[in-house]
Amino acid sequence: MKPRNLAILLTTGLAFTATACGGDTGSDAGGDTTITVACQPAKTAPKLRKAWNDDVATFEKAHPGVKVKSTDQQPCFDPKTFAAKLAGGQMETVFVVPVTNYADVIAKKQAKDITSSVGLVKNYEDIEQDVRDMVTEGGKVYGIPNVSYTVGLVYNRSLFTKAGLDPDSPPRTWDEVRTAAKKIADLGDGYVGYGEYGGGNTGGWHFAQALFSRGGEMVQGGKAAFNSPEGKAVLQTLHDMRWTDHSTGSKVLIGWESLMQQMAAGKTGMMLGAPDVVSDVIQKFQGRPEDYGITGIPDGKASLTGGEAYMINPKASAAQTKAALQWIDFEFNTPGKGRFDFARGKANGEAVGVPNNDYMGDSATGKALAEQRKANAALPVANYEPYATGTAGIAPRLEPAKAQELYAVLDVAMSAVLTREDADVDRLLADAESKANSILARS
Repeated sequence: MKPRNLAILLTTGLAFTATACGGDTGSDAGGDTTITVACQPAKTAPKLRKAWNDDVATFEKAHPGVKVKSTDQQPCFDPKTFAAKLAGGQMETVFVVPVTNYADVIAKKQAKDITSSVGLVKNYEDIEQDVRDMVTEGGKVYGIPNVSYTVGLVYNRSLFTKAGLDPDSPPRTWDEVRTAAKKIADLGDGYVGYGEYGGGNTGGWHFAQALFSRGGEMVQGGKAAFNSPEGKAVLQTLHDMRWTDHSTGSKVLIGWESLMQQMAAGKTGMMLGAPDVVSDVIQKFQGRPEDYGITGIPDGKASLTGGEAYMINPKASAAQTKAALQWIDFEFNTPGKGRFDFARGKANGEAVGVPNNDYMGDSATGKALAEQRKANAALPVANYEPYATGTAGIAPRLEPAKAQELYAVLDVAMSAVLTREDADVDRLLADAESKANSILARS
């Protein structure tokens, strides 16, 4: 989902903005080609913003006649407004789309066919084939993948030690998660063993993550498939952790950033998340770098895979399309440049070192990125080794069709088990199934 945010991944965030110049397809009076681009960091992150602005200046110098206008609305992605902004023609020339929305954006012809121009992104062929396939329809390419991730279990190593748990041997099953969560919660008032969401589409999103990890499916044959033993296990376990173990805390979290803020405060032991969560907890919310680690998702039957891609406004002129793809190449796909300038990132205090993007795989570019990231690591990379080894061989699962709508439906069930001790799990799943099937039946 990403981030919902699909959160900030690597050194930049997702910025979907409605601006007066969004979708600008003209040139200014001087004949220059002007493009609008998403993702400028907020003023509250001055070092990141300066790095971005420096990159814009460098890019413009290398491409005379091209002007780049940045937008910086934060948080970057709001699933409730994205579709309306896109339909209203308010997106930038270069905009970011989460994997959940690829198919819809392409089907509605809201992204430009860039098949003949992908060569402008020099490392395009190094992007994993299955990742490229996600933005390809009918043999035509509609986007440049930018991020690919797999969900794991983020945990606080310091709290593990404090609770008598081994931080180098994190939970591998949901039963072990529950046991560890109880021990952390038993440290005293204010401690939360395992944090979870109950709204804002993030509750349903995490339901899907936990479902996949147990071997369940969200949708099969065009119909909801989560009203299953695996789906019941997700809700029942969360209910029991809340009301029997008292290990989830009593506050129902809604927004994506709320749980990361809670993690950064140092009293929450575990949460589901991709490695970028570690980056955000440390970089955006000032968590102590040595405190956080990540491992593979519990049970490991499968793991949600997601990501994002840059797409081009269909109104863009040929000159704008060329400039837009050159910008994407420079800022987001070149080792040592833009977001992959790890040396600059380290100097700026960024969370360099988390293995949070494998969209280039084992290609030459992928290997170069991994080497440069490790060479400039500012974080304890050993803390992330359980993730590197624990995710090997875990089957990836894409988010389902109409994911955001399904997540909103499942928010209700997630919130219910966290707020009502008498919540009827079977009824909640049956109600969600009925609503989900109505959504899926719509063309």
